[in-house]
Amino acid sequence: MSDAPTIDADARRREAGEFLRSRRERLVPSDVGLSNGFRRRTPGLRREEVAMLAGVGTTWYTWLEQGRDVKPSNEVLSALSGALQLDPTERRHLFVLHDRPLPDPRSTGVERINEPLRRMLDSLTGQPAYVLGRRWDLLAWNRAAEVVYGPYGRLEGDERNTLHLIFTDPDHRRLLVDWEAVARASLAMFRADYARHTGNPDFTRLIAHLTRQSTEFAQWWPQREVARPLAGQKRVNHPTAGQMLFEYSSLGVGDLPDMKLIVFTPLDDSGKKLEQLLRDRPR
Repeated sequence: MSDAPTIDADARRREAGEFLRSRRERLVPSDVGLSNGFRRRTPGLRREEVAMLAGVGTTWYTWLEQGRDVKPSNEVLSALSGALQLDPTERRHLFVLHDRPLPDPRSTGVERINEPLRRMLDSLTGQPAYVLGRRWDLLAWNRAAEVVYGPYGRLEGDERNTLHLIFTDPDHRRLLVDWEAVARASLAMFRADYARHTGNPDFTRLIAHLTRQSTEFAQWWPQREVARPLAGQKRVNHPTAGQMLFEYSSLGVGDLPDMKLIVFTPLDDSGKKLEQLLRDRPR
């Protein structure tokens, strides 16, 4: 077995410098609120103008473009991204080239499902699937998810939330054969996501409500267990189809940091049971 290739740090710094230069040269002073002034011999902004906009020294920025061994902080890379008007993909590229962790973005505002994602959900006819938002609210689902887990469309407000279903809805609780294991794992994964939104009033309201309504939630939430999204199996005791077994995966949705697609793949004879449920349940 051959050794893993080593990373050429010099090459990465040179590439990062060339990337900065290319982004600088595509801008003109008026793009960033500066006067065009007299005619320029070279295209784009000057290095001293980028340095001024980002709040760094001109010499230091010059070294950065030259690929010298300087180590910009996350704050400096963010400032340069703003000065050079980088879009999210370009910003991520700059951070990766400098081997810096990209600051975890915090989504705000109304969460919307685009049509390609909705069409993909509908195409998963043999796999229950749904999309969760930042607070684990159910944003969209397919028909297979409804016939297995219940009529999501009839739920309103905080009721249409995964943790609310797990901890306070008796029908949903009866569905889950391994309820305690599922509830504890879900709570730990939710807690990890909650870190980005601590203090958000929508989260605060949901947590307060669950604390009042569920003894288990009130007991486990202060324990502050955290976990990353996991793949695994979930056993369901469906009132019509009986025992069903699914393998589930959690997948990120494009550039949306707080949206995830959950897909359940039926195992053993659960696929046939799902087909029967779909035949028996009218659209």
